[in-house]
Amino acid sequence: MSKNYYETLGVTKTASKDDIKKAFRKLAHKYHPDKKGGNEAKFKELNEAYSVLSDEKKRAEYDSYGRVFSDGSAGPGFSAGGGPASGWDFSGFANGAGFEGFDLGDIFGDIFGGGREQSRRGRDISIDLELPFAESIFGTNRKILLGKTSFCETCKGNGAAPGSGMQTCATCNGRGKIHETKRSFFGTFSTTATCSVCSGRGQVPKEKCHTCHGLGVHRKDEEIALRIPTGIEDGEVIKLTGGGEAVAGGAPGDLYVKIRVKRHPMFVKEGNNLVTHLSIKLSTALLGGEYRIQTLDGDLTVTIPAGVSFAEILRVKGKGVPFDKNRRGDLLIKLSIELPNKLSKEAQRLVEDLKKEGI
Repeated sequence: MSKNYYETLGVTKTASKDDIKKAFRKLAHKYHPDKKGGNEAKFKELNEAYSVLSDEKKRAEYDSYGRVFSDGSAGPGFSAGGGPASGWDFSGFANGAGFEGFDLGDIFGDIFGGGREQSRRGRDISIDLELPFAESIFGTNRKILLGKTSFCETCKGNGAAPGSGMQTCATCNGRGKIHETKRSFFGTFSTTATCSVCSGRGQVPKEKCHTCHGLGVHRKDEEIALRIPTGIEDGEVIKLTGGGEAVAGGAPGDLYVKIRVKRHPMFVKEGNNLVTHLSIKLSTALLGGEYRIQTLDGDLTVTIPAGVSFAEILRVKGKGVPFDKNRRGDLLIKLSIELPNKLSKEAQRLVEDLKKEGI
């Protein structure tokens, strides 16, 4: 994620709405720019983080993909409910007065995104990837096969047949955009749009590529290499910049891979440690002994000290989650003690003797 909103507010991912509100109020009071020692930049960061984490929909998107796709805020000068604009005065423009020679595309383009030329960008893609527990702990390399729109490998994305070259687009005269002037009830205004013939590049192929038919992009199955880092959590998202859909004359979108970690029958991850349970006999708890257990690194013999208690934890150093280059967490073994359902007469006698000794 490019910004860690939870870290900004000093809360965990499991924080409730009330916790987030309390944390924001405390920090906002501390960093408010009107206060002595305030910090305007920090205050803006806090507002941005709170606006996302306090909204259930935005928070869900942020937790899943590391960014927010929905934004209910209105553009400048327009009310969120779609009502009359505040802060705009149209009184002097009745019957089109004052619009002659004025580029409304510059105004409305900023608000609606339609007037000015905008950079072309392919669509983002989001997928889920299921990992075995061990691979989430030690990390791995994966190859993902995706069916998506990609740049043509034959023409390298320019749409021209190999060796044919490019020529100036006759539609836009090489400018890559088309200017249109229209008259309406409000007066005359102009708009600028990307040329649909050359996709904004200003050039077209002399001879179209036979693979993509001159488009520069085509749909195909593409193999994408993905590195899974060690200790990745269930629900974490890996972003591959440029791994999304390609678009002619523009930059490709991004690929978001949401990790789903399978549960392990024996181990649970707690921070940098691995936790497992081991049931031992009563005699071992009293006298000590050795047990052979399974770990993610293979079988391991652990020594049970004499006199251990129920729910006591044994720690095996360096058998947990790898982190910080060559360092690893620990393996924590939680003990439980098996009590026999029935005792033989000899066993009963021995227990009675222990009872007499106050054990």
